[in-house]
Amino acid sequence: MAENAKWYVVHTYSGYENKVAANIETVVENRKMHDQILEVSVPTETVTEIREDGSKKEVERKIFPGYVLVKFAVFENEDTDEVKMTDDAWYVVRNTRGVTGFVGPESKPVPLTEEEVLKLGVEKRVVEVNYEKGDMVSIIDGAFEGVIGVVDDIDTDRNSVRVIISMFGKETPVDLELDQVETVKE
Repeated sequence: MAENAKWYVVHTYSGYENKVAANIETVVENRKMHDQILEVSVPTETVTEIREDGSKKEVERKIFPGYVLVKFAVFENEDTDEVKMTDDAWYVVRNTRGVTGFVGPESKPVPLTEEEVLKLGVEKRVVEVNYEKGDMVSIIDGAFEGVIGVVDDIDTDRNSVRVIISMFGKETPVDLELDQVETVKE
């Protein structure tokens, strides 16, 4: 069942995101629902704040205040082809203290798409990079598909690669995702 899983967005009272996430995880542990509620996440980012006195302080800030992301095991309803979580899992999360509902029309839970999950940075796609700085690569996706260039920089944390291509007789840097290029086979 775990391979059929979707992320849902749960609305909470602002400031209670971590408490709600901890409460959900506690209930999952106590009721042994690990096969139904797989993961709970409160997306955060680290930002540097500059204070009035000029000092800098790194602070962890919630990216989406008032929201918690929950990954549920899902099944497909054979009559409607609708993807749903179990009623038990829905009930547990919906009735967790601090939860005001699910994000979706009329509070009907709607799972996030694969694209939305990637953009939110909740799950990282693992891309095997078989090229390095200075290698010749071919762009296999996007506006520059089919163009050959040289790898200038690789940033695996940001899932990006900078490739230098020749455009209009000038060397031009192009930033792409890691899986948009492949090594040129000689």
